[in-house]
Amino acid sequence: MARRNFGTQVTALVVDDNALNQKIHQRLLESVGVRNEVVTNGKEAVDIHCHGKRFDLILMDMDMPIMNGIQATKELRSMGIGSMIVGVSSRCPETEIRKFMESGLNDYHEKPLNTAKLNSILHKMNPNFTSNNK
Repeated sequence: MARRNFGTQVTALVVDDNALNQKIHQRLLESVGVRNEVVTNGKEAVDIHCHGKRFDLILMDMDMPIMNGIQATKELRSMGIGSMIVGVSSRCPETEIRKFMESGLNDYHEKPLNTAKLNSILHKMNPNFTSNNK
């Protein structure tokens, strides 16, 4: 996959307890030039923000131990975090997705993400974003 430059350095936080999904999302983000970090649950996502870290994009899993994605998203929004938060989950019942969206998500995609889904997310963040990978 050819490396593309999003422009200014975009940062992302991958919040997922599944190691395989972490790797897939990390590599996908890196392939488009997005610097990223990984945490394994919602509490760690909240804690990293409490310690002053900020990210342009947060990929938030729904089902995680300690603090799930719905709780973490609500907490981050209550802290004033304005990052684009995209819910990612393998569960797709409409009621669960709606509950997740209502927690403060900007977008939702079924996981794992792929190039087309990531390009859609990045385009929403920056309409000038264009992918070389058609």
